Amino acid sequence: MKQAVTDRVQSLIANIEQVIFGKHDVVKLCVVGLLARGHILIEDVPGIGKTTIAQAIARSIDCSFNRIQFTSDMLPSDILGVSVLDPKSNAFEFRAGPIFANVVLADEINRTPPKTQSALLEAMSEYQVSVDGKPHPLPKPFLVLATQNPVEHEGTYVLPESQLDRFALRVEVGYPPEDDELRIMRRRDPGKAIASLAPALTAHEMVGLQDRVGDVIVDASVARYMLALVQATRAHDQVQLGVSPRGALLFFEACQARALVEGRDYVTPGDVKTMSTPVLAHRLLVRSRSADLAGLARERERIVHEILESVKVPL
Repeated sequence: MKQAVTDRVQSLIANIEQVIFGKHDVVKLCVVGLLARGHILIEDVPGIGKTTIAQAIARSIDCSFNRIQFTSDMLPSDILGVSVLDPKSNAFEFRAGPIFANVVLADEINRTPPKTQSALLEAMSEYQVSVDGKPHPLPKPFLVLATQNPVEHEGTYVLPESQLDRFALRVEVGYPPEDDELRIMRRRDPGKAIASLAPALTAHEMVGLQDRVGDVIVDASVARYMLALVQATRAHDQVQLGVSPRGALLFFEACQARALVEGRDYVTPGDVKTMSTPVLAHRLLVRSRSADLAGLARERERIVHEILESVKVPL
């Protein structure tokens, strides 16, 4: 891998970490998702820095950012936009909704009904939205970073499997280490740090890095290892529905992106192991579901760990 590519990726990570303290692995995972053109679901408690991460990513790649606060009375048109009659031309004109941004924070996505959640499906998979039968392309790069609270359930809706399958990664932020939390307390206002954050890359450079992900070499034995893990999720006796072919493709691309982040032009079995839980676990429909999201996440992760132990690693 050319050193220039590695330097750009590392400068992006370092730039985001100017405002996100003590979460190097989380930042790397978010950059992996961005490079793989995948969307990210963050499940964690309020106040953990989810919005700050999304804003830092947008500013670091010099891109537009919109935050959509999902509520129970939100309509699909509130996200996508609507066609309005222009009295001067006597024709309908499309007025774009907040989905038309490079980085979109879908805050508390599970607080809106499935009908409104489905408005994101086309945008997340085809990078366009259709209104009144007309397609409208979304800007490049395009990233949906959605959040949901794993503890609070009143007034929430379970994300449908079709929605979960469109998220490349599921990430937990967690509490920061003691010294880093002290830094956060002393800083007080993260908004000022975000406002002063200079871009590390341009949007055009980011798209160029995304294009380089496909050049990362995946040996046949490593590709078969990925597929064996995917197929094992479908055969596991505690899984009702395993990873889909779309999930397998996102798994492949996420492993390539992870290798790029690590400065390599080839994927190792270590990349595959590292990306297995963030990419595969949230896609599993388990037979004995827990009552809360946190418990369900632990069940899914346990199954992925079992599969990793049972599938032979290529030499």
